[in-house]
Amino acid sequence: MNTMNTLLQKIENAKDLDFGDIFGKSIELFKKVWVQGLVMLLLTMVLMIPIYLITFLPMMAIGFIDPESMQQGQEPNWALLIPFYLITIVFSFFAMIIAFGLKSAFYRICKIKDLNEAGSDDYFYFFKKPYLGKTIKLAAMTFGISLIATLLCVLPIFYVMVPIALINVIYAFNPDLTASDIVKIGFKLGNKKWLITFGLLIISSILAQLVGMIMCFIGVFVTASFAYLPAYFVYKESIGFNETSAIEEIGTTVE
Repeated sequence: MNTMNTLLQKIENAKDLDFGDIFGKSIELFKKVWVQGLVMLLLTMVLMIPIYLITFLPMMAIGFIDPESMQQGQEPNWALLIPFYLITIVFSFFAMIIAFGLKSAFYRICKIKDLNEAGSDDYFYFFKKPYLGKTIKLAAMTFGISLIATLLCVLPIFYVMVPIALINVIYAFNPDLTASDIVKIGFKLGNKKWLITFGLLIISSILAQLVGMIMCFIGVFVTASFAYLPAYFVYKESIGFNETSAIEEIGTTVE
């Protein structure tokens, strides 16, 4: 609880952020972590291939069992479609767990590269004990928040995209907090710095896609991780890092 109060107090007293400064720092950090960002994206895609296969195999089976149900204008066979939709939801959630854990690990790597710390590129850090359960819980919470925002139409989606983006960063550097506390801090920081964070996320995403398309489209895979970096600096400039914890963590890694 003391750690949470400290973080909330830091957010409350956080300085004003400069759009150009954070954007420039994001570009400089991208030069150091673009390889790690590409690896993270490729790992995400590879780990999701079985999920997509399992998700679409039932649809293919429905097509073989009841071809007429797949034709336009035909009455859907709900006895076959309802299990398919349930399977799709379940495996979409598994996909979100994978993406959430890898993205959080990427932020840890960003800190190592940014501050020139000693440490390895551990992409599966948050899939190990004691964090796996919390990774699943946070993925479920953000999945639920996103689903509710979607059901409430368009505007809530734009609002929650900022806290959700920050939840990943907060978890990366405060994994010992409870899942509910991490979400609360994410919304606190998101509310406090919503406008500048939203602007940075949108501009960096557009720039990452444009530059990637200029690089013969396949470059999108290289530049995609740039869109994640502004959230890292919003956290760093608003809350900062616990130097004592960082030193202890480096010592543990070296050992």
